[in-house]
Amino acid sequence: MPKHPFYSQWISAIGALVFSISASAVTLDEVAATNKLTIQEQSSKIVSTPIASAVAITSPVSIPAVPSNCIPDSVITAAELSATRDNGPFTVATKSVPRQLANGFGGGTIYYPTNAGSCGLLGGIAVVPGYVSYEASIKWWGPRLASWGFVVITIDTNSIYDDPDSRATQLSAALDHILSDSTVGAQIDSTRLGAIGWSMGGGGALQLATKRSDVRAIIPQTPYNDKDYGNMDTPALFITCQNDRIASNKKYSSPFYNNAAGAKMKIEIKNGSHFCPSYRFNEILLSKPGIAWMHRYINGDTRFDQFLCRNDNYGNNPRISAYDYKNCS
Repeated sequence: MPKHPFYSQWISAIGALVFSISASAVTLDEVAATNKLTIQEQSSKIVSTPIASAVAITSPVSIPAVPSNCIPDSVITAAELSATRDNGPFTVATKSVPRQLANGFGGGTIYYPTNAGSCGLLGGIAVVPGYVSYEASIKWWGPRLASWGFVVITIDTNSIYDDPDSRATQLSAALDHILSDSTVGAQIDSTRLGAIGWSMGGGGALQLATKRSDVRAIIPQTPYNDKDYGNMDTPALFITCQNDRIASNKKYSSPFYNNAAGAKMKIEIKNGSHFCPSYRFNEILLSKPGIAWMHRYINGDTRFDQFLCRNDNYGNNPRISAYDYKNCS
């Protein structure tokens, strides 16, 4: 077992996972899935991580407007955005990416809308899990975002022990994969991409944003990164958890948020452990701001401003313990 300052905290937290999640947010199926995951993590073997090249840093460019008939105004409501699974305005299909066919990451699943022809080219998003975790932990983002008009790939990493540097590289490789994929590649605008990561995956998303100018928006969830990833000015929605004892807000999320130079928003889930954004535990709570953030900053669709920043006071929600925003509408 590798020695890592993060590892003992993580394993201890997994053992206490069921007790640290609000009962109203966890289903019996989710608890069973988490217990199964822990067994898998204990028996997994380390796989070496290939290194992919990074895209050079350049200044952001203007975001092309999405056709106005893509998503009707009548559909853009809080209730619709807060639904679960693939209940957005588009029908979703999936495509498996076996590990042996994945170049630079550990395989995954592509989710894409099948009836978004009026939207023109679509934004593409890659989602990566955290330390000693699997695709299952972040997979819920796939159908949610795809049903709102994005092509999304949720991935496994080459090794469950990969650090944030490696996860950034694998996010980049996953984005390259969907851009060249025979089924969805022609549907994606290569200049409108995004990334989501949980824990070390969140640290990877922060790092990726400093390396790829085509990444227009990110959602770092309880991000962990012990290295200096440089200046980060990509629009970022930070998801944090009030009782995170693995990647504490004081040491990680708050400094990352304070140092972010672009449009930014932060939502802290009340009484949440490090696992609060994962396994659909808070899908209903996070879907609205997550979908709105990606549409606003990947697609430039200002109709979603009504759900962001000063226009929607998430701080009034009893399940949110802190809310902040800067440099955004």
